[in-house]
Amino acid sequence: MADTREHTLTGTRGTLAVREWPHPAPRYLALVVHGYGEHAGRYAELAAVLGGHGAAVYGPDHIGHGRSDGERVVIEDFEDVVTDVHAVAGLARAAHPGLPLVVVGHSMGGLIAARHAQRYGAGLSALVLSGPVIGDWELPGRLLALPEIPDTPISPAALSRDPAVGPTYAADPLVWHGPMKRPTLRAFVRTLESVEKGGDVGPLPVLWLHGDDDRLVPLPGSRTGVERLATDRLTERVFPGARHEIFNETNRADVFAELTGFLDGVLPR
Repeated sequence: MADTREHTLTGTRGTLAVREWPHPAPRYLALVVHGYGEHAGRYAELAAVLGGHGAAVYGPDHIGHGRSDGERVVIEDFEDVVTDVHAVAGLARAAHPGLPLVVVGHSMGGLIAARHAQRYGAGLSALVLSGPVIGDWELPGRLLALPEIPDTPISPAALSRDPAVGPTYAADPLVWHGPMKRPTLRAFVRTLESVEKGGDVGPLPVLWLHGDDDRLVPLPGSRTGVERLATDRLTERVFPGARHEIFNETNRADVFAELTGFLDGVLPR
């Protein structure tokens, strides 16, 4: 697989940085939708696996994240981010017309990907949700009830059992290490409600991956949202002992095998 390429797009609220992991002759497109406070560059290993499976992979840094414009981690409206993700899908399709498109969303990216599937699912071949913020997630409401948002960043230890993941995350200058911000918390609440009311995704194949020791986005809350979203073709894989970043876990070879096996079953040959 070739080196990465960098693109810029005009998004709904500023310039978006988009990373591409090219493939010389792809058989499908994969769009990686990253989580809160991080950036697409953290998904290089996932992109390599997908590339080895035949995908050209694209990943935007959301507004307020990574190398994209905007106040850090401020998202006023996730519907704008969904529109931005759709623009990146357009970039990928323009380069590789006619290929199937798979969207892979992690954590906050799972919320964005779920809403994207509700709005644009007719153009997708599969949806993959990893530790998705969907369903009953209590954190935003709990923080919004406080007079001041506490400065308690995400604990690196909650990400993975792999001892190398936390320190790398903590040292990454493109990762946000400060408190959550009130506009983003309000947007989370609104979008969780929008996805709940937005209906299911019909015949779109959905793969749900989750660690049963995910303390950032607990599995039971996600289950309620995933099962409302994917009522027709849902494949569920829960990994015992795994924490939040399932693609960075100690058992990630098993996770990647589940992912590629699922795609083999749903993509046209």
